[in-house]
Amino acid sequence: MKEGRHVSLYIADFRSLASRIGDWGERALIYQFRKGLPSRILDQLASHPSKIELLQDLMDINLKLDTRYHERQQEKSHQQDKKPEASKDEVFKEIQDVGEDNSVSSLHLFFANMDLPPSTYSDSLEELWDEEEDLEEVQNMINVLPPAYHQYLNVFSKVKSDKFPHHRTCDHQIDLEGSLPPAEVIYSLSNQESDTLRAYIS
Repeated sequence: MKEGRHVSLYIADFRSLASRIGDWGERALIYQFRKGLPSRILDQLASHPSKIELLQDLMDINLKLDTRYHERQQEKSHQQDKKPEASKDEVFKEIQDVGEDNSVSSLHLFFANMDLPPSTYSDSLEELWDEEEDLEEVQNMINVLPPAYHQYLNVFSKVKSDKFPHHRTCDHQIDLEGSLPPAEVIYSLSNQESDTLRAYIS
């Protein structure tokens, strides 16, 4: 999900992708949904008091957090619009007074921030297929791993395995115990002992 994009659009794209893939289970869908969220929402989810176990509950919470985020952005924009804008004569005079070595930020100029319309960007098919492959990988791991390890799915990810150190060849020999027969005295059995042993084995 792109920074600044509305969560409602992300949810719509995610539902469309999930419907094409099929039923992969709540855990896999929640894992993939959280993976695409921006950091501004993940930071707020980290402080959520209860554990979220349903995908719909997670979507509802994200909609509330995203709505409040965009409301704050609009409030900041309105506050900046109320600040007085310096006239051209005042700007030129201040530039002459401070000299050319000063940065633009030190001139205390007021710049108006324009509100951009909500983004209508839609993920490309290539990105959607990447997400589908991620879902398949998550589902495969869920089928293999015991339930107690499902919360550590990211540890078993192929992306993580690519970051392991390179394998190194060993330059010394390791003597394994039991590789050679024990050096003990071997006693032969008598005819009676051999007959008794054969009868016991058979």
